[in-house]
Amino acid sequence: MKKKLAVLLAGLMAVSMAACGNTSDTASTPTDTSTDTATESTSDSGSTGGVTIQVTTTYAGEDSNAQNYKDAVAAWEAKTGNKVEDSSATSDETFKSRVITDFEAGSEPDVLFYFDGVDSNQFVEQGKVVSIDEIRQTYPDYASNMKDDMLPESPADGVKYAVPVNGYWEGMFVNKAVCQAAGVEVPDANTTWDEFLEDCQKIKDAGYTPIAASLQEVPHYWFEYTIYNHQDAKTHATVPGSTDDEYGQAWVAGLNDIKGLYEKGYFPENTLTAKDAETFELFTGGKAAFLVDGSWKVGGIESAVDNIDDFTVTHVPGEGNRKTTDEIGGLSMGYYITRKGYDDAEKQAALVDFVSYMTSDEVVSKFAGTSVTALKNGAEPDMTGATSLAQAALEYSNSITAVSPAVQDNLSEAARAPIFGDMASIVQGTVTPEDAVTEVLTLASE
Repeated sequence: MKKKLAVLLAGLMAVSMAACGNTSDTASTPTDTSTDTATESTSDSGSTGGVTIQVTTTYAGEDSNAQNYKDAVAAWEAKTGNKVEDSSATSDETFKSRVITDFEAGSEPDVLFYFDGVDSNQFVEQGKVVSIDEIRQTYPDYASNMKDDMLPESPADGVKYAVPVNGYWEGMFVNKAVCQAAGVEVPDANTTWDEFLEDCQKIKDAGYTPIAASLQEVPHYWFEYTIYNHQDAKTHATVPGSTDDEYGQAWVAGLNDIKGLYEKGYFPENTLTAKDAETFELFTGGKAAFLVDGSWKVGGIESAVDNIDDFTVTHVPGEGNRKTTDEIGGLSMGYYITRKGYDDAEKQAALVDFVSYMTSDEVVSKFAGTSVTALKNGAEPDMTGATSLAQAALEYSNSITAVSPAVQDNLSEAARAPIFGDMASIVQGTVTPEDAVTEVLTLASE
C-alpha cells in the first residue's frame, strides 16, 4: 500500500520547500500514463488543428510531473491536430534568466508556465502577458472551472494573468487516538479558536501534550496561523509598516496568542529546546494531539507509524475575519498566454484551448494529488491504494475556501530572526511582541 501511495504523493516532498523558496509546485505522478482518456478541453475556442504553438514550462528533469506533462501534451496534440514546440527546462536561476532574456529579445513563447509572484512582474509591467479578464472577453469559459478568489493576482498591478495547476497547503494533523483518550472531538471546519483552546485544556488535563511544536526550530507555522487569525486571506501576506498599523497590530496579537499557548502549557515542556524531529515523534508516538505542518507531511506520517488510521488532517481553528477553512498555502505557478502569441490570429484559439486543456479538472487532478488546487469541483486524483490519511488530505485540500501565502516568505532570513530566532524570549516575557515586531520591520527596511 505504501508503495502505491508513494507514487501518488511523490511530488509532495518536492512541494515541501515551496514556502521556503522552492521553485516549483509539483505533486503526484499517476501510475496510468495512457492518453486514451484525454480530457475534453474546457474552452470554447473551437481550435481547428494544424497550428504549431511554442510552450515553455518547468515540467522537465526530475520534476515529478514531467511525464504527466508529456502525456498531456501528446493527448492534446492527438485531440486537436495541433503541435507543441516545447522548450521546458528544470526550474532554476538559469531557467529564469533564459526566460527573461527571451522576453527581452522578443522571442518569448506563446504559452509560459511560470511563477506568479514578483518573478513575473517584468512581463506584466511590459504588457507582454494577457490577463484572464481580457481573454474571457472573447472566450468567456476560460478558467471557468477555477475559483476566482484563488486565481493569483500579480504583485505588479493586482490583475490576474496566470491559471494555476497545484501548490501546497499547511494544515493541522490530528492524532485521533489521543483526542479520544482525552474525550475530545476531532476539530473540523466549524471549530472556533475558543473551542480549540478548551480542547487543548482537556487534552492537557488528560495527561497528554495538546500541541506538538518546537518553538526553537519551527515556530513559523504557529506564527503564520496566529497572526492570520487577526487578518484575512487578502491581507495576511502584507508586511506591516509599523507596529501601529493594522498589520503590525495583527502580528503583535498573534505573538501574544503564541505566548498564551506557551503559558497555558499547551506546547511540549521542552518546546524551547526540542528539535522538530523530537516533537514529531511525540505526535506520532501517541503523546501529543495536534501538529501543524505542510502537505508534504502526509508521507512522513505514513512512514513513521503503523496505525495510520489513528491520524487525520483538518483545519487550524480560526477566529475573526479568517474562516477556519482559509489556509496558508501556495499556488505559486501558472500558465500565462503571452501578448505575442495571443495577438496572432492563427494561434489565438489554439493557445486558449491548450491552457484550458492543461488546467482542466482531469489534468489538474493528475498533477495535484492531494495538494491544493483552485478547482471549483476539487481535485479527483486516482486514490487507489491510498491510506485513510491521504484520503483525508484530499478532502481537506478540496474544502479550502481561500489560501494566503506565508508572510514570512516576504522577509529575509535576517529580518525574521528577531521572532523566529528568539521566540523563547517572546513567550517567556523578556522581549515584548511589540519590540520583536519593531526589530523585524527595522531589519526589513534596511
